[in-house]
Amino acid sequence: MHVAGTNGKGSVTAMTDAALRAAGHRTGRYTSPHLVRLNERFAIDGTAVDDVSLEQAVGDVRDEVERLRKIGRLEVHPTFFEVTTAVAFELFKRAAVDIAVCEVGLGGRLDATNVLVPLVTAITSIGFDHQQHLGRTLREIAVEKAGIIKPDVPVVLGKMEPVAQQAIAGVARERHAPLVVASTGAQAREERRADERVLIRLQTPRRDYGPIELALRGAHQTDNALVAVKVLETLDDLGVSVPASAVVKGLEQVAWPGRLEIRRMAGGREALLDAAHNPDGAAALAAFLRSSPFRGCPLVFGAMRDKDLDGMLRALVPETGPIVATRAANARSADAEEIAARARAITPDAKVIVAHSSREALEAAWRLSPRIVVAGSIFLLGDVMNESGWS
Repeated sequence: MHVAGTNGKGSVTAMTDAALRAAGHRTGRYTSPHLVRLNERFAIDGTAVDDVSLEQAVGDVRDEVERLRKIGRLEVHPTFFEVTTAVAFELFKRAAVDIAVCEVGLGGRLDATNVLVPLVTAITSIGFDHQQHLGRTLREIAVEKAGIIKPDVPVVLGKMEPVAQQAIAGVARERHAPLVVASTGAQAREERRADERVLIRLQTPRRDYGPIELALRGAHQTDNALVAVKVLETLDDLGVSVPASAVVKGLEQVAWPGRLEIRRMAGGREALLDAAHNPDGAAALAAFLRSSPFRGCPLVFGAMRDKDLDGMLRALVPETGPIVATRAANARSADAEEIAARARAITPDAKVIVAHSSREALEAAWRLSPRIVVAGSIFLLGDVMNESGWS
């Protein structure tokens, strides 16, 4: 199966993979980017591939690239993501997986993963991100992501603006792809539980799943869970058996690091890590913070320079305390001074600290409070997890 979307595609990929494994299927899971190690992108039965298997697959793909370049079949060298995608498919073939759950890297139409012809596709959400590549309007972005729709292959849609849904529906009609809107006929009544997790009582037109305590935190995960459930029901209809008990187990036991993840340390310190990397993701984090013990805590923030920094900070600043502006160890990262200037412009009275590394940022935040929030980029989260020994 193939999953696209501005936000939520990683969570839906992880949920679906967990449920398929609970149903007894041998799975492959391809996601990007990784937090700490490249191996994370390639999971067999929920476990990142080992170094030896990864090195062998990379070596074989590299040899094939060189051979094709030499005989003129490849005029240019493949990109990093094109190579990792080929490596993923090779690893899944060698592991003889029953089904692979693949997340789009960027967009859909031109993404390297779009050589797939899946049993089912899913588009989780449409929002503003990567506009320089995907378009400046929701409709343009939706059409790019709808590029993963294949003739006669069902496509499951998550929650999105009507203009985006209409654009995707148009592509689905052209390709005679059955359109499944995840929320249609479904009821998911939410009840808060301890540790900021959400209990939903879920019923679809096909099944009554009863109470499910979602493993992934945040109210927005209810929408992601609906998409995952509809995908799994569609797979079941197509002959990939996924009983209700496996769906429930998958949603309750899935692990997806860095997505509203709480890390508790000796001495009472707590860190909330979230890969909010665009305005919609920041808004989801802000909504979580409003009813969380982490509201008003210091925010360690770093993001890529091509992101909507103002949009992200406008969402987060009202729900956090002092801001520690920093940068990830990535060439695309925005300068800490620029982030600090943007934060001060949005809230002149805010306490803003500039830190030039993740270590310096963590030290500054811990001096202010035993409870902190780290967000803005998955690359920053990777640096923090690596620095703290949390990987």
